Amino acid sequence: MQKNIISNGKNIHFWFRVSIILKGVYSVIEIIVGISSFFITKALVISTTLFFLQGELAEDPKDFIANYFIAVANNISVDAKYFFAFYLLSHGLIKILLIAGLLRKKLWAYLTSIIVFSLFIIYQLYLYFNTFSIWLLLVTALDLIIIFLTIYEYRYMKSHDMFMVYAKHITTPFG
Repeated sequence: MQKNIISNGKNIHFWFRVSIILKGVYSVIEIIVGISSFFITKALVISTTLFFLQGELAEDPKDFIANYFIAVANNISVDAKYFFAFYLLSHGLIKILLIAGLLRKKLWAYLTSIIVFSLFIIYQLYLYFNTFSIWLLLVTALDLIIIFLTIYEYRYMKSHDMFMVYAKHITTPFG
Protein backbone atom coordinates (compact mmCIF):
# COMPACT_ATOMS: atom_id res chain seq x y z
CA MET A 1 0.00 0.00 0.00
CA GLN A 2 2.77 2.45 0.98
CA LYS A 3 4.64 1.75 -2.27
CA ASN A 4 1.47 2.46 -4.29
CA ILE A 5 1.04 5.84 -2.55
CA ILE A 6 4.67 6.78 -3.24
CA SER A 7 4.35 5.67 -6.85
CA ASN A 8 1.13 7.69 -7.23
CA GLY A 9 2.86 10.75 -5.76
CA LYS A 10 5.72 10.41 -8.24
CA ASN A 11 3.25 10.15 -11.14
CA ILE A 12 1.42 13.26 -10.01
CA HIS A 13 4.71 15.10 -9.56
CA PHE A 14 5.73 14.02 -13.08
CA TRP A 15 2.45 15.31 -14.57
CA PHE A 16 2.77 18.51 -12.53
CA ARG A 17 6.17 19.20 -14.09
CA VAL A 18 4.97 18.23 -17.59
CA SER A 19 1.92 20.50 -17.32
CA ILE A 20 3.87 23.53 -16.13
CA ILE A 21 6.52 22.99 -18.80
CA LEU A 22 3.75 22.89 -21.43
CA LYS A 23 2.28 26.04 -19.87
CA GLY A 24 5.75 27.58 -20.09
CA VAL A 25 6.05 26.77 -23.79
CA TYR A 26 2.60 28.25 -24.38
CA SER A 27 3.65 31.34 -22.41
CA VAL A 28 6.75 31.82 -24.55
CA ILE A 29 4.54 31.60 -27.65
CA GLU A 30 2.22 34.23 -26.13
CA ILE A 31 5.20 36.52 -25.52
CA ILE A 32 6.47 36.09 -29.09
CA VAL A 33 3.02 36.68 -30.59
CA GLY A 34 2.46 39.63 -28.24
CA ILE A 35 5.71 41.30 -29.30
CA SER A 36 5.04 40.49 -32.96
CA SER A 37 1.55 42.00 -32.72
CA PHE A 38 3.04 45.43 -32.11
CA PHE A 39 4.58 45.30 -35.58
CA ILE A 40 1.80 43.68 -37.62
CA THR A 41 -0.15 46.09 -39.80
CA LYS A 42 -3.84 45.93 -40.65
CA ALA A 43 -2.93 45.51 -44.34
CA LEU A 44 -0.85 42.44 -43.49
CA VAL A 45 -3.74 40.92 -41.51
CA ILE A 46 -6.17 41.51 -44.37
CA SER A 47 -3.82 40.18 -47.08
CA THR A 48 -2.95 37.10 -44.99
CA THR A 49 -6.65 36.43 -44.36
CA LEU A 50 -7.43 36.74 -48.06
CA PHE A 51 -4.48 34.51 -48.95
CA PHE A 52 -5.74 31.68 -46.71
CA LEU A 53 -9.37 32.08 -47.72
CA GLN A 54 -8.98 32.64 -51.47
CA GLY A 55 -9.67 28.99 -52.32
CA GLU A 56 -12.83 28.91 -50.24
CA LEU A 57 -14.03 32.23 -51.66
CA ALA A 58 -13.36 31.06 -55.24
CA GLU A 59 -15.51 28.02 -54.54
CA ASP A 60 -18.26 29.95 -52.73
CA PRO A 61 -18.00 33.78 -52.69
CA LYS A 62 -20.85 33.95 -50.15
CA ASP A 63 -19.26 31.51 -47.67
CA PHE A 64 -20.38 32.73 -44.25
CA ILE A 65 -17.25 31.77 -42.28
CA ALA A 66 -14.77 33.10 -44.87
CA ASN A 67 -16.65 36.39 -45.12
CA TYR A 68 -16.82 36.60 -41.33
CA PHE A 69 -13.02 36.32 -41.07
CA ILE A 70 -12.59 38.96 -43.76
CA ALA A 71 -14.96 41.28 -41.89
CA VAL A 72 -13.03 40.72 -38.65
CA ALA A 73 -9.73 41.46 -40.42
CA ASN A 74 -11.19 44.65 -41.93
CA ASN A 75 -12.52 45.84 -38.57
CA ILE A 76 -9.35 45.43 -36.51
CA SER A 77 -8.63 48.75 -34.85
CA VAL A 78 -5.29 50.06 -33.64
CA ASP A 79 -6.63 50.00 -30.07
CA ALA A 80 -7.65 46.35 -30.42
CA LYS A 81 -4.24 45.48 -31.83
CA TYR A 82 -2.42 47.13 -28.92
CA PHE A 83 -4.76 45.56 -26.37
CA PHE A 84 -4.19 42.12 -27.92
CA ALA A 85 -0.42 42.65 -27.94
CA PHE A 86 -0.32 43.97 -24.36
CA TYR A 87 -2.64 41.20 -23.13
CA LEU A 88 -0.55 38.40 -24.64
CA LEU A 89 2.75 39.93 -23.58
CA SER A 90 1.70 40.59 -19.97
CA HIS A 91 -0.15 37.26 -19.68
CA GLY A 92 2.91 35.38 -20.96
CA LEU A 93 5.39 37.24 -18.75
CA ILE A 94 3.32 36.72 -15.59
CA LYS A 95 3.02 33.00 -16.31
CA ILE A 96 6.74 32.63 -17.08
CA LEU A 97 7.58 34.25 -13.72
CA LEU A 98 5.19 31.92 -11.88
CA ILE A 99 6.36 28.82 -13.75
CA ALA A 100 9.99 29.65 -13.02
CA GLY A 101 9.08 29.86 -9.33
CA LEU A 102 7.23 26.54 -9.47
CA LEU A 103 10.09 24.78 -11.23
CA ARG A 104 12.48 26.14 -8.59
CA LYS A 105 10.11 24.97 -5.83
CA LYS A 106 9.59 28.47 -4.40
CA LEU A 107 6.90 28.49 -1.71
CA TRP A 108 5.48 31.86 -2.84
CA ALA A 109 4.97 30.54 -6.39
CA TYR A 110 2.52 27.79 -5.40
CA LEU A 111 -0.12 29.95 -3.75
CA THR A 112 0.40 32.85 -6.13
CA SER A 113 0.04 30.53 -9.14
CA ILE A 114 -3.20 29.07 -7.78
CA ILE A 115 -4.66 32.56 -7.32
CA VAL A 116 -3.39 33.99 -10.62
CA PHE A 117 -4.37 30.97 -12.72
CA SER A 118 -7.82 31.04 -11.09
CA LEU A 119 -8.19 34.70 -12.08
CA PHE A 120 -7.06 33.82 -15.61
CA ILE A 121 -9.71 31.08 -15.73
CA ILE A 122 -12.44 33.55 -14.73
CA TYR A 123 -11.34 35.96 -17.46
CA GLN A 124 -10.98 33.15 -20.04
CA LEU A 125 -14.50 31.93 -19.27
CA TYR A 126 -15.77 35.49 -19.71
CA LEU A 127 -14.01 35.63 -23.09
CA TYR A 128 -15.32 32.18 -24.01
CA PHE A 129 -18.93 33.23 -23.48
CA ASN A 130 -18.31 36.18 -25.80
CA THR A 131 -16.39 34.28 -28.50
CA PHE A 132 -17.21 30.57 -28.02
CA SER A 133 -13.61 29.75 -28.87
CA ILE A 134 -12.74 26.08 -28.38
CA TRP A 135 -9.10 27.14 -27.95
CA LEU A 136 -10.07 29.12 -24.83
CA LEU A 137 -11.76 26.03 -23.39
CA LEU A 138 -8.61 23.96 -23.99
CA VAL A 139 -6.38 26.58 -22.35
CA THR A 140 -8.84 26.84 -19.45
CA ALA A 141 -8.86 23.05 -19.04
CA LEU A 142 -5.04 23.05 -18.90
CA ASP A 143 -5.15 25.82 -16.30
CA LEU A 144 -7.62 23.80 -14.20
CA ILE A 145 -5.37 20.75 -14.37
CA ILE A 146 -2.37 22.86 -13.40
CA ILE A 147 -4.26 24.35 -10.44
CA PHE A 148 -5.24 20.91 -9.12
CA LEU A 149 -1.73 19.54 -9.65
CA THR A 150 -0.23 22.64 -7.99
CA ILE A 151 -2.48 22.19 -4.96
CA TYR A 152 -1.46 18.54 -4.72
CA GLU A 153 2.23 19.36 -5.19
CA TYR A 154 2.03 22.17 -2.63
CA ARG A 155 0.40 19.88 -0.04
CA TYR A 156 2.94 17.14 -0.73
CA MET A 157 5.90 19.51 -0.46
CA LYS A 158 4.47 21.14 2.68
CA SER A 159 3.68 17.82 4.41
CA HIS A 160 7.19 16.51 3.77
CA ASP A 161 8.96 19.79 4.64
CA MET A 162 10.38 19.73 1.13
CA PHE A 163 10.52 23.52 0.89
CA MET A 164 13.03 23.66 3.72
CA VAL A 165 15.01 20.65 2.45
CA TYR A 166 15.18 22.14 -1.03
CA ALA A 167 16.09 25.60 0.31
CA LYS A 168 19.16 24.17 2.12
CA HIS A 169 20.68 23.07 -1.21
CA ILE A 170 20.48 26.49 -2.84
CA THR A 171 23.84 28.18 -3.23
CA THR A 172 23.01 31.31 -5.25
CA PRO A 173 21.51 34.47 -3.74
CA PHE A 174 18.62 34.30 -6.22
CA GLY A 175 18.02 30.55 -5.55
